[in-house]
Amino acid sequence: MALNPPATALLPRLDLAPLREQVLDPATKGLPFGTRDLRLGEIGGQGWNVLAGDLPLPLAVIRSSVLAANSAWMSAFTARNGLEIAPHGKTTMAPQLFDLQIADGAWAITVATVQQLDVCRRFGVKRVILANQPVGSQSLQACFRALADEDFTLYCLADSLEGVALLAEAAGRSPPPPGNPLRILVEIGFEGGRTGVRTREEGLAVARAVGATPGLLLAGFECFEGLHSVPAAADRLLDEVIAIAGIAEGEGLFAPGAPMILSAGGSSLFDRVGERLNAASFARPLVKLLRSGCYLTHDSIGYDAAFRRIVAETSLGLPQGGLEPALEVWAYVQSRPESGRTMLTVGKRDISYDAGLPVPLRWYRPGSDMAAPAPMPPGHAVLALNDQHCHLGTPFESPLRVGDMVAFGIGHPCTTFDKWGLLMLVDDEYRVTDAVRTFF
Repeated sequence: MALNPPATALLPRLDLAPLREQVLDPATKGLPFGTRDLRLGEIGGQGWNVLAGDLPLPLAVIRSSVLAANSAWMSAFTARNGLEIAPHGKTTMAPQLFDLQIADGAWAITVATVQQLDVCRRFGVKRVILANQPVGSQSLQACFRALADEDFTLYCLADSLEGVALLAEAAGRSPPPPGNPLRILVEIGFEGGRTGVRTREEGLAVARAVGATPGLLLAGFECFEGLHSVPAAADRLLDEVIAIAGIAEGEGLFAPGAPMILSAGGSSLFDRVGERLNAASFARPLVKLLRSGCYLTHDSIGYDAAFRRIVAETSLGLPQGGLEPALEVWAYVQSRPESGRTMLTVGKRDISYDAGLPVPLRWYRPGSDMAAPAPMPPGHAVLALNDQHCHLGTPFESPLRVGDMVAFGIGHPCTTFDKWGLLMLVDDEYRVTDAVRTFF
């Protein structure tokens, strides 16, 4: 069976022109009051500056220079170490950022749901990994309908014989073109984890069932190691993936000459993934695939700590520079109602809190002689978040006054992005140069 396109082909850039022509709803969060008939592509020409008070706060911003540097760093890292990356699109759900990642060599875009798959297809992503086993008639039909476009390649996961049976039934109802099967990555899990087979025997049984099913193609094996907090535990899971893949290759379960994909997904242990996959040896070509997504904007809490560990421990080659936080949420000081507590205009509806409370980074006083935002002095820390308020623990000598602006660093970019349909791109002086539209 001829397979189209080749597994190593570069992705074409996305068609973003229709997106940039979209007229924004005046009620879009982040736009100035009274904005009318403004297209997405016109935002950068409005002359807005966050520090001048041209936009309402709270406001999510992405620092363009840091964003570009993070994307280029990961591109250089994967190239230097013989790896590929299929960044997880669920982090940003922003086609403009997918396009940046594709321009920097992304092998595919990863998604978690068929809604996210549809967003990718709408804007022209030609290779997608659905990092879940599809179940339910809507999800199954969506996968096989997508394959009718023979320029589009889709991978999905399977971790049970029941799941393969559902895929087989759907393939029978909507057979894919002969050269464009649904490519399957068998998911290897661990006790107490999420999905994925729990034993080697189960994994091989699923692989054999995939290979025997018309319309499906065994493409490789994968895992999600990100739930492990101990690198050694991630190593054991990755070693099991490699061992099962070796047995499957020995049994002849892969199509002759086809490359085998080995993949893992987290943003905090991508060094361990690269080290273990680089140590693997197979007779056939191997695609060693990361699915990290949070590297693009990084964060100020968990992923920042994880990257410091990577720099200190990894044996892989690291490019110059490194990952830095690009995503900030700005708010006003609204009230100083009591000693030691300051209230700001940002809350759970605006900023992530599932992986740690936000970190106050900088402050600025509009209309003052401050040339730029100043680092937040020691002793300021978020105590709690309400829906629309932030309780900031404040030392007695704090310079903050009502009306000042504060920039917060975030933890876990995924759950800040999903609170914003529009995020402003800013330069190093916080001038708005563009905006990013999301599709959650």
